[in-house]
Amino acid sequence: MPLLRQPILLLARSSGVKKVVSTLPVTSGIVTSYVPGETTAAAVEATAGLVDDGLHATLDFLGEDTVEQAQADATVAAYVELLRELGRRGLARNAEVSVKLSAIGQALPGVGDKVALENARIICRAARNAGTTVTLDMEDHTTTDRTLAVLRDLRKDFPETGAVLQAYLHRTEADCRALAYEGSRVRLCKGAYNEPEDVAFQDDIDVDRSYVRCLKVLLAGDGYPMIATHDPRMIAIAASLASRFGRARGTYEYQMLYGIRPEEQRRLAAAGETVRVYVPYGHEWYGYLMRRLAERPQNLTFFLRSLVSKK
Repeated sequence: MPLLRQPILLLARSSGVKKVVSTLPVTSGIVTSYVPGETTAAAVEATAGLVDDGLHATLDFLGEDTVEQAQADATVAAYVELLRELGRRGLARNAEVSVKLSAIGQALPGVGDKVALENARIICRAARNAGTTVTLDMEDHTTTDRTLAVLRDLRKDFPETGAVLQAYLHRTEADCRALAYEGSRVRLCKGAYNEPEDVAFQDDIDVDRSYVRCLKVLLAGDGYPMIATHDPRMIAIAASLASRFGRARGTYEYQMLYGIRPEEQRRLAAAGETVRVYVPYGHEWYGYLMRRLAERPQNLTFFLRSLVSKK
């Protein structure tokens, strides 16, 4: 992994840096490149623009490490409002939501898993009423088993609920095999958290190799793979594997982040591929932004220039 990755991720915990970043105009430009806004209205307008371009969306109301019940309740309410508005605007057919369990109560002492499951049920019900679905985001490796346990419970009543697996974890190929069944939706990404070497591959080449192994499992299986990558090589490999395994377009999809390679997103969609854009929004954008910088350290140049220019 790039040498800058760990220092950038450490900055994600700094409230002081966050305060500076949020007040700088150039940095604010970086923020809006990745996060369309803080409100439901901003997220819905961004979604409408993507749909007009022939793209699909998955929306994430940003928030992590929730340790208060009121905060978890507010996040659930935000998702319910979002889903209601997507349905009202006729966008739900092309837009789903992504949910981090840590944002809806998983970290609450003693009752976290129960609260997160109950809150996820509320969001899943609202999504179904709107005519769309939910995908459970994956977070750092310490929550993987708990997240998959909640997924299993949710899928009893909401079998359309999607999962996310991270290729940089050593365990993920086995998890892909366990989830590659009919009706299962699985987003495969490389991973964006700073993980120790005993649980995660550290070198880019090893992560790429794991990603390809996992792709083979998912595309050969009976589920619906969601191929989350901006890497041109991985996109080409995915297309080749889809052809090898006889996958028709529409039986899998590509996923990319809002603001990253938009021309490639539109190119794939124009070629007949299903492309879904991950749209984050909300006040808690800082940790998300720093992980994006960690994934693409070339953006750090603009970030540092903004800090230095502050008078």
